[in-house]
Amino acid sequence: MIVISAASGALGRLVIDRLRTRADVVAAVRDPARAPEGVPVRRGDYDDPASLRTAFEGAARLLLISSPELDPARRTAHHLAAIAAAVDVGVGAVAYTSFLDADTVATGMTEAHHATEQALMRSGLPYTVLRHPFYSDAFVPRVTDGVLAGSTGGRGLNTAFRSDLAEVAADVLTGEGHEGRSYDLTGPLWTHPQLAEALGVPYREVPDAAPGPMAWLNARIRTGALERQTPDLERLLGHPAKTMLSHLVS
Repeated sequence: MIVISAASGALGRLVIDRLRTRADVVAAVRDPARAPEGVPVRRGDYDDPASLRTAFEGAARLLLISSPELDPARRTAHHLAAIAAAVDVGVGAVAYTSFLDADTVATGMTEAHHATEQALMRSGLPYTVLRHPFYSDAFVPRVTDGVLAGSTGGRGLNTAFRSDLAEVAADVLTGEGHEGRSYDLTGPLWTHPQLAEALGVPYREVPDAAPGPMAWLNARIRTGALERQTPDLERLLGHPAKTMLSHLVS
């Protein structure tokens, strides 16, 4: 049996869709009323360790999808509670959705992921770390009034679509040879100017409209911080990853 934690989220639903005909899969969710349909459901709330132990009972494999909590201390506490519950009930192996660079950077966006990876390694559980990039789904640009605009300085983005990352997770959960491995999953590099050219529209660089998370992220992109590339995603998929251009023209 495979248990998917945080299964009511977008990634969890996609993973379950890919597993439902391949394995016995259980959705662990905070609110059973929001659970995916068509699979057994157990209540598993990151804020309720006892519910996690019940949710993970009997799991040969667990996909520990990272908590949506943004505060690093709370997110870390959620993950540590899940790992402790997995140890307590004897889960066979854990795959964890981490974030790129969490193995080397212990501050900022990767703080909780770094702490979680370290806890997994200390837990004694067989584990696989799936380090995700930002999701392409959140970065799809729009052509407005015949122009594609952006604030990225023309630098590259290594985002990947949730659908590809879900496929990798499902394959890892049902495959062999992944225990003790960490994968850095980067999508095909793309830029706003390249997309504009491929779509046959002009590109316009514009200033960030207002301070906030996207302004911070665009500033990071302009430094080249999202241009790292590895072969892990396509190697695990066994086929080319979905590109932003293919998404826009499909």
